[in-house]
Amino acid sequence: MSTLLALLVMSDSVWKWIHRLGGPGLILLGLSDNTPFVSAPPGSIDVCVILLAARNPAWWAYYALMATVGEVLGGYFTYRLAEKGGQKTLEKKVGRRRAQSIYKGFERFGSLTVLGGALLPPPFPFTTVLMTAGVMQYPRKKFLPALIFGRSARFLVGAYLGRIYGSQMIGFFSRHYHLFMVVLIWLAIAGGAGAAVYFLWYRPRHQAMKNT
Repeated sequence: MSTLLALLVMSDSVWKWIHRLGGPGLILLGLSDNTPFVSAPPGSIDVCVILLAARNPAWWAYYALMATVGEVLGGYFTYRLAEKGGQKTLEKKVGRRRAQSIYKGFERFGSLTVLGGALLPPPFPFTTVLMTAGVMQYPRKKFLPALIFGRSARFLVGAYLGRIYGSQMIGFFSRHYHLFMVVLIWLAIAGGAGAAVYFLWYRPRHQAMKNT
């Protein structure tokens, strides 16, 4: 659902800009998708790959390749940042206890964690996997093949589906645009309320109980 709704949170001018740039636009979007500082809307690159492949079916493999290039470059950049001292950033992002459990899981599964995360669609927090690989100084010769294979497989499938079913998908979401916008707004409100309850009430109370 988040993948298909992602295009709705992108402004019309942003989509036109990516459509005009084509493959280079996907590279730029892929770079921003994996940064720990500023990120594209979840699933936006998948939607753009599908729509571009639908509009230009003969170029579907090219769009998958360009999206993969952007995602791999962005993922490697985040990996290198974390490798040079991203432990505090990661623990601040997810919490110290959760970070420790992530470290243990990564020690057990290694490349499978990177591969699985690269294949999974949003809202899976893949930036956390990238940072964990860097913090733990996971070997590049294992990290990069898993990242490349996972992302390329994901975008090849998405682009191929866009080539075959893209026109029907575009027509469906064009007809139900307002309904999906309403759903997106309510999901955003629910998510914001849940986050507020967690950070303002549940988490402080839980920490206070641990300290007593």
